[in-house]
Amino acid sequence: MKSVGAEPTDLRSLSGTAWFDRIRRIGDEQGSFERLGDSHVSLFAQGSTTLLVTFESVDTIRKTQADQLPFGLSLARARGWSHLCLMAERPTWFRDAAVHAFVDRLVDDCFFDAFDRVLFYGAGMCGYAAAAYSVAAPGSVVVAIQPQATLDPAIAGWDPRWPEMRRTSFTDRYGYAPDMTEGAAAVYVIYDPEQTLDSMHAALFARPYATLLPCRNLGRDTAAALDGMRVLPSVLQAAAMGALDRGLFRTFYRSRRNFAPYIKNLLAKLDNEGRLILAGLVARNAVKRLRLPQFESRLAEIEAQLARVGERLPPSLV
Repeated sequence: MKSVGAEPTDLRSLSGTAWFDRIRRIGDEQGSFERLGDSHVSLFAQGSTTLLVTFESVDTIRKTQADQLPFGLSLARARGWSHLCLMAERPTWFRDAAVHAFVDRLVDDCFFDAFDRVLFYGAGMCGYAAAAYSVAAPGSVVVAIQPQATLDPAIAGWDPRWPEMRRTSFTDRYGYAPDMTEGAAAVYVIYDPEQTLDSMHAALFARPYATLLPCRNLGRDTAAALDGMRVLPSVLQAAAMGALDRGLFRTFYRSRRNFAPYIKNLLAKLDNEGRLILAGLVARNAVKRLRLPQFESRLAEIEAQLARVGERLPPSLV
């Protein structure tokens, strides 16, 4: 794989034009870059016969990625994989005739046939797109985090989010994401069941070949949480290799026990449920086992609350 050359020292300060120029150079040197209509671009970087296809938001890339590159590109580079990234410059759910035409062309050119393994990945809006466009590569694997099944009001009228998308058609080509996964070898839908609307969308993906993987207390951005736990790359690699199942995912997910945002969400839930002793045990564990001082004040509050009613936490086992 060719080198992109010298990188700017302050990547986050790049203007939009400079940022796209940088992405274009990567495509020109390593594969291809193409603008798709007014709101989307594609980037392809050649690697091995394992292909990672990601759908990503330009805004998310620029806000969250230190190297200012698509998440999928960094992941693929580290493993020597090929990578195709479709990026949206605004919330479109990739419902664009130019994107349809691009994927159609890939199918006509037998692009996906050149790879031994194909993995589609996305989160949220991009999770919808990963599932919807996976139909272009039968036998592929899909990992979708918090995906919407559709925003068609006739099916998902119970979802009040994104009212601006209600006039966008989700009933034409590449439309209803769960149906578009029928040719997939496996589909993994990851979501936080505490997020009611996400759970309702996840339920629409239930199929014999689909595995729903609930992740309680990760909050509204499950993908960011899994990435913060440093397990998302491992989940995707296992999926690409055909090794991911519920048991292995649970092993990865045990990392939540060391992840401060998860512990914070769990404490908030226990507080809301009035489960004071259990909340105290969680806070004490975070302070003693993980050396997380941000939970010391909450532990002191819980111990004081218990003392006022003549109770105290059980002895520590740590």
